[in-house]
Amino acid sequence: MSADVPQLYLITPPVIDLAVFPDRLARVLDGAEIACLRLALASQDEDAILRTGDALREIAHARDIPLVIADHVLMVERLGLDGVHLQGAHARIRKLRESMGQDAIIGSWCGTLRHDGITAGEAGADYVSFGPVGAQALGDGQVAPREIFEWWSAMIELPVVAEGALSRDLVESLAPVVDFLAIGEEIWSQEDPLAALRELTAPLR
Repeated sequence: MSADVPQLYLITPPVIDLAVFPDRLARVLDGAEIACLRLALASQDEDAILRTGDALREIAHARDIPLVIADHVLMVERLGLDGVHLQGAHARIRKLRESMGQDAIIGSWCGTLRHDGITAGEAGADYVSFGPVGAQALGDGQVAPREIFEWWSAMIELPVVAEGALSRDLVESLAPVVDFLAIGEEIWSQEDPLAALRELTAPLR
């Protein structure tokens, strides 16, 4: 991809069947240029997180793709992951940066609040993400508008991620003003995730 085209950031489904998902993931990673993978499990079961993290780390690292985990900071070192994606824990970023070091990836989800993004960046986040960018059946109905990404890309150097209910039209609209497009359920709910990814991101090519 050229430098002015956003990179793709893949998010796992919240529930993973280890008998099926690793092969589906590997096919997507082999068929598309993915910059980063986020393990975002709904489960709080430590054993399930460890087993899933082990399986996905092998797949991602074999392809030189960094793997971060949503929120479970203590699992980063235990699983040999590349960093953590925080869901709104901006107050923790500075301390985490000190304890995890400069090489660790620390990302911060900031919803629809530009101020939260600025705060996360000042605390040492490597990127911020805003969303959802599209309407979702679940949630409070708030959507991160294109304007927040326009402002961010013009004023702030820190990479910005758009995520949540992406459509082909939104991909086309947001491409000029974001660094990454984070894609998850948009493709995993489809029978052929790779084909769904290619269709969703067709405007980038």
